[in-house]
Amino acid sequence: MDPPAASGPQEHGRHRPSHSLDHAERAEYERLRRTLSVRHRRLRLWGASLLLVLAVVMAPISVVATWVNSEVTDTARYQQTVSPLARDPAVQDLIIDRATDGLVHKIDVHKITDTLADTLADHDTPRFLVDAARSLDEELKGGLKTGVRYAVAKVVTSDAFAKAWDSINRGAHTAATNVLTGEGGGALEVKGDTIRLNVGAVIEELQEQLIGVTLVGAEDIPGADKSIVLAHNDHLSEARDAARWLGVLGPWLPVAVVVLAGLGIWAAPSHRVALMAAGIGVGVMMCGLLIGLAVMRQICLDAVSPAARSQEAAAALYDTLVRFLRQTILTVLLAALLTVAAGYLYGHGRGATAVRTAAARYTRTAGHALARKGLKPGAAGEWLRRHRPLTTGVVIGAGILTLFLWNYPTPTSVVLVFLLVVVVLTILGVLAAADGAEQH
Repeated sequence: MDPPAASGPQEHGRHRPSHSLDHAERAEYERLRRTLSVRHRRLRLWGASLLLVLAVVMAPISVVATWVNSEVTDTARYQQTVSPLARDPAVQDLIIDRATDGLVHKIDVHKITDTLADTLADHDTPRFLVDAARSLDEELKGGLKTGVRYAVAKVVTSDAFAKAWDSINRGAHTAATNVLTGEGGGALEVKGDTIRLNVGAVIEELQEQLIGVTLVGAEDIPGADKSIVLAHNDHLSEARDAARWLGVLGPWLPVAVVVLAGLGIWAAPSHRVALMAAGIGVGVMMCGLLIGLAVMRQICLDAVSPAARSQEAAAALYDTLVRFLRQTILTVLLAALLTVAAGYLYGHGRGATAVRTAAARYTRTAGHALARKGLKPGAAGEWLRRHRPLTTGVVIGAGILTLFLWNYPTPTSVVLVFLLVVVVLTILGVLAAADGAEQH
C-alpha cells in the first residue's frame, strides 16, 4: 500500500514538499527554511562569540596565573628569576651602601681620636697637635668609610657572594611564596603593604671576610635581621590575595582558554574568521598586558621613597622578577600573530591566493624534479596526495601540541616550531607532488 501523498518523500530524515504543493505553498515552505537557517546561523554566531570572548578575556589572566604558579612551585625557575639580583650593579650598590653605613656606625670614631690625643699628650706632644688629634672625628670617619666600602664592595661583587646568594635562594625557595602570602622569611618578603629585600642572609658572608679588616667585631656586622624596604603600596595586600588565587588556578586556566577558543572556533559559522578573531583578540590582550606591566613598574617606582636611595634597585628588582612574565606575554603574542597570518593565508584574499599559488607551484616543481631523478615515493606518496588536508591538519596540530606541552616556551621556541611545521609540510607536499608527476 502506498504511503499518503501528504507525507511526501524523506531525505536524510528531513521532510520534502510533495509535488502536489502549489506555487504559494512551495514559496512559504522555502521562506520557513530560510528563516530557520538564519536563526540557526545566528545562534551559532552568538554562541561562538560568547565562547571566544571568554577565551580572550581569560587569556591574560591565564598568562599571569601560569607565571605565578611557576614561580611558586618550581624551585629551579625561581632561582633563575632571583639569581641576577646578586649580580645587578644597582642592587649591589644598595647592599654595599647599607652594609658600609652599618659598619661605620658601629665604630666609635670619637673614642679613637680621644685615645690618640691622650697618647700624644702622654708623650709630651705639643698642645696644638693634641687638639688637632681630638678634632679628627669627621676626617677619620670619612677615611674609615672609604676603606670599609672598598672592603665591602670587594666581597659583594665577588663570585663567592653571588654563589652564596644562589645557595641561599635555592635552599629558601619559600621566599617566592612569601611575596604572595606575606608569611615566613627569605630573600624577598611582604610584610603588610611593604616589599622588603632581606640582605642579612647574604651579608653574613661579610662576617667571615671583614673580620680583621675593619675596626669592628663580628657581632657588630649587620646580621640576618637586616632588611631594606624597597616599596610600599596601600593596595599590596589585595594584590597578594589575588595572586594567591591565581597561583591555585594557574595550571588549569591555560587549558580552559584553549578549550573555550577551540569550541568557539568549531561552533562559528566560519571557522577561519573565528580563528583570526581569536588570534586578534588574544594579541590585543597581550599588548594590553605589556602596557599594564609598564604602568605597574612606574607605580612601584613612585612608591619608593627618594630618601631610601633604592629606586634604581627597586627598578632592577621589578624588571628581574617580571622578565619571565614579559617573555611569556611576548611568546603568546607571537603565537597569536602567527595564528592570524595562518587564517589569512587560508582565505580568499588576493595576497593569500598569490602566496598559496606560489607555494603550490614551487612544491610541484620540486616534486616533478624529484620524480625525474628517479626518487619515487611509491605508495606513501599516493597516500599523501590523497590525504593532503588530513596530513596538513595533523602536522599543524602536532606543532600546536608541542608548544602547549613545552615546559616554558619562548618566542624563539615558537619560531622554531613554526619553521619546523613549514619544513615538514613542504616535504610532504613535495612527496605528494612527486607521486602526482608519476600519475601523469
